[in-house]
Amino acid sequence: MKKVTMFVWNHFTNDARVNRECTSLSDRYDVHLIAIDDPKDDRVQREEQINNNFKVSRVKRYPFIIECYQHDKKSFMVKVGTVSTIISVGLFYFNWMLLIYLASLMLMLLAGIKFGKLTKYFVNSIIISRMIFKGYKDHADIYHSNDINTLPQGIICSKFRLKPKKLIYDSHEVQTSRTGYNEKLIKVIEKVLLCFVDEMMVENHTRAKHNEKLYGFYPKTLYNYSEKFEIEEKKDIDLHQLLKIDKNEKILLYQGGLQAGRGLELLIEAMPKIKEGTLVFLGNGKLEKKLKSLAENSPAKERIKFVNKVHFTELPSYTKNAYLGFQVLQNVCFNHYSASSNKLFEYIMAHVPVISCNFPEIKNVVEQGVGIAIDSHDVDSIADATNYLIEHPEIRTLYSENCKMVKLKYNWDIEQKKLMQYYENLENETSTHMHLNFDHIKGEDFIYAES
Repeated sequence: MKKVTMFVWNHFTNDARVNRECTSLSDRYDVHLIAIDDPKDDRVQREEQINNNFKVSRVKRYPFIIECYQHDKKSFMVKVGTVSTIISVGLFYFNWMLLIYLASLMLMLLAGIKFGKLTKYFVNSIIISRMIFKGYKDHADIYHSNDINTLPQGIICSKFRLKPKKLIYDSHEVQTSRTGYNEKLIKVIEKVLLCFVDEMMVENHTRAKHNEKLYGFYPKTLYNYSEKFEIEEKKDIDLHQLLKIDKNEKILLYQGGLQAGRGLELLIEAMPKIKEGTLVFLGNGKLEKKLKSLAENSPAKERIKFVNKVHFTELPSYTKNAYLGFQVLQNVCFNHYSASSNKLFEYIMAHVPVISCNFPEIKNVVEQGVGIAIDSHDVDSIADATNYLIEHPEIRTLYSENCKMVKLKYNWDIEQKKLMQYYENLENETSTHMHLNFDHIKGEDFIYAES
């Protein structure tokens, strides 16, 4: 059985997409996924066997000294202070210049630990090194990098060897147009790294066309569809009881990361205008503190609830409680505008009607009779669409019934066949040397392009 080594830059606790890909590939390959350990969660295992042909290894996130500091900061400082004092006394007796030098190193180390931003690049470089070390030893037949932050690992493991291996670049996002990213710099970096890639995959055709405009070639597409299942067969979790709300209360659900650019602040702003129902945020993220503050100051604060993220295998049991689901991305970058995100298909698979943004990929699915596509930047549009489904339960029921048909078209059982075909085609390529495809690189491509 041939071997696939895959890299992902997360803890692999909520990445349903990567789990689906690895599980599908494990029917034909021996799959080894290399992720990052989560020292803050004791439930996350360093090594995990998902099935007979699919295992997960998580590399340490922090150097040992930083882990000790984070585990018990007070005890760490006391121990370091005690040991430093003993060493300092001894060194001062022999050589006071050496004492000053070592004291300076200690101060720099403590400053790096104390101020996280100073250690970010150092910590990330350690993670990358550990991923490379573990991946290189696999001698896999095919390496698979998820997103640009694991592409260097894939390149070194696949191409920097006597007999180069195949490399797939699976880009889940539009790397050159994302919130918080330096678009010009990322475009140059991605362009160079693409020279080593044998096959590239993006989420949908809108992004594939964008990639063609940037780099001159049209990558393969692999949509982020939910696995196919019957929601009635999923375990029942009473979200109403968990939230301590009336069993007849309509749950207006947003599930996913609490991140900027997803219209979450607008959902809270819309709640006083929404006549009925409780808004539930299911997930965690950088925006959590801000959202909770906005909710606390909202006139509708009693109808806004938060639930911590759950494992992706348990998520459908929560989703099935919803009256409707929100997917109101904001057009803050091309990455959002071109999205066909997994939560849309998770709602549909759970027969939950959707109120969504009107961006092309999402609108095309929603307008097949499973919800309402709106101007997601307009609070009144969000409120009006929600009130419409609340006031017209027969329409909501119709949309829910339509989900049962639409999900037969948009599901992973169908999409995974493309993934397997891509791998088969890659295996059948006769060339085993380093695949440096400079043909599609033009000089003007290194100039910043508008997205």
